Amino acid sequence: MDDLILVGRIARTHGIRGHVIVNPETDFADDRFVAGRVLHLESPGGSKRLVIESVRFHHGRPIVEFEGVDSIDDAEPLLGAELRMPEAELPPLPGGTFYRHDLVGCEVRHKDGQVVGRVTGVEGPMERSRLVVAGQRGELQVPMVAPICVSVDPAARVIVIDPPEGLLDLP
Repeated sequence: MDDLILVGRIARTHGIRGHVIVNPETDFADDRFVAGRVLHLESPGGSKRLVIESVRFHHGRPIVEFEGVDSIDDAEPLLGAELRMPEAELPPLPGGTFYRHDLVGCEVRHKDGQVVGRVTGVEGPMERSRLVVAGQRGELQVPMVAPICVSVDPAARVIVIDPPEGLLDLP
């Protein structure tokens, strides 16, 4: 089976007809949340496939209606669940852009070769993304911009940075 990647988490119900508000975990929410898309719901209660019947966006968050989820009683057990899709369904990205899941786990090195830490997450929208890096001195946030991230090689699992003075000293 394909690797499943996280595209969102169900935040809360919306109305009484089974709609849910999703916190997107992708920079491409408009492409991931479309009518007819099959998503894999994963929760402590197990996993199942859900088909999006309709979707609309409010303040950047999708409000989703799934087939077979017709009431607030049907929707409440879905709260907090992760929504995933097969990685193979993702289109290729333009050069110089990366999927978040490709960056998580990469080793971050200073341009002088010193290991800074490992990427544990990526926060913020695409135009203001920050790498969350677990380092020896704690968690760091490194802006994902060309002057700082001088080399990004997800295949080799390495990101080389040239941080401005003081960035690595921040808590």
